[in-house]
Amino acid sequence: MILVVSSDTDPHATAVRAELARMGAESKLLDLRAFPTRLGMSLHYATDRAGTRRVRCRDGCDLDLREVRTVWWRRPQPFQLGQELVRPSYRAFAYNECHEAWSGVWQTLDAFWVNHPLSDEAAARKAFQLDVARASELSIPETLITNDPDEARRFVAGHRDKGVIYKAFSATEQEWRETRLLGDAEAVMMEQVRHAPVIFQEYVPAGVDLRVTIVGDAMFAAAIHSQETSYRVDFRIDMNAARVEPFELPGDVRAGLSRLMRRLDLQFGAADLRQTPDGEIVFLEINPAGQWLFIEDRAHLPITTAMGGLLASGGARHSGRN
Repeated sequence: MILVVSSDTDPHATAVRAELARMGAESKLLDLRAFPTRLGMSLHYATDRAGTRRVRCRDGCDLDLREVRTVWWRRPQPFQLGQELVRPSYRAFAYNECHEAWSGVWQTLDAFWVNHPLSDEAAARKAFQLDVARASELSIPETLITNDPDEARRFVAGHRDKGVIYKAFSATEQEWRETRLLGDAEAVMMEQVRHAPVIFQEYVPAGVDLRVTIVGDAMFAAAIHSQETSYRVDFRIDMNAARVEPFELPGDVRAGLSRLMRRLDLQFGAADLRQTPDGEIVFLEINPAGQWLFIEDRAHLPITTAMGGLLASGGARHSGRN
């Protein structure tokens, strides 16, 4: 049985579960927002017999975790605590207890993961993935991560010819942080860097942006013509206006991305790269839980089918890295 740890509001989870149903593969959705108020979890350990691993919800669903053979860790949502817990310290304690219990549950599953939570979390770290990308023989932009204003000023001064972009480590729908080109207005605010680390990178000019969606051993590359949109620094800002088409990756870049995935212990990842006007391909970052439907729709790439196949096979066609 395939367990999809996600929510019913995620269109990617919905699309893949529909594909799994078409394939005749059983899947169940586990939405952690229901825990602990509407969802119960029990692990029973006994010395003289096999214990139980069950999840029950108030609407009658019953899930035996021992039957799970594949898990898709697809952007799980935060636990939602009961409103009767008012004191902040109590809420913090209860949330941490929920987190600790479920983190232990995931380690007990004898399953094929896409991706395992520990690998997913580690791979999302920008500093780590840049190190791994460099070791995987992918070209990366010169980068500085710092909260030292003087270090930041020196880096910016050393890249005046190409320019510098700056970006955050994370972004949410509530607090979106796009990649920005550093200008005079930001340069005079450099002292603010001391409050939190910032990622500074040399600006990589674009011929096209590349989104490479990697599903097991399959790579689906698409060229995003970001320079034809209203915001050329970050294609996500004017994504609906971007022209998208399939792209043939050079062999050395494909090999580098394969090494990256192995070293990050990922079965799925959405990698962002940029091809410069002179043809060099530069790795920018990888999202272990990235979006792909907008790429699939416009470039006509069968990514959802590939994801369904990977989950349904339990990784049987792959190297079994998880």
